Amino acid sequence: MESIFDPGLDVFIGLTLVLFGGVSILTGQGLARGWKSVWYILPYGFLLACADRFLTYALFDGVLLNLPGFVVQWVWIVAIGSFAHRLTFVRKMVNQYPWLYERDGLLGWRERAAG
Repeated sequence: MESIFDPGLDVFIGLTLVLFGGVSILTGQGLARGWKSVWYILPYGFLLACADRFLTYALFDGVLLNLPGFVVQWVWIVAIGSFAHRLTFVRKMVNQYPWLYERDGLLGWRERAAG
């Protein structure tokens, strides 16, 4: 059975979390700036995970068709992109409609009190 983190945890951290995590942050921010739903992260994350899996295979002699490794990469990429989408969407709502909404924590907003 192949390891989930093949060829190693250092490659997973460097390639998946740092490189493709950064790309996923930019993807989530771009979708939020265009008022797109967070569900668009799923297909874009799938494509990013495919590219991540290929680079793991091509550069570090990983297993190309490692389904558990692919799923872990996809989940991380989607989670990072979703978090970035939410942060950007909240900032956009609060900044664009300051008379209606105020920030309520890191990931939320609420209606302003009347008066």
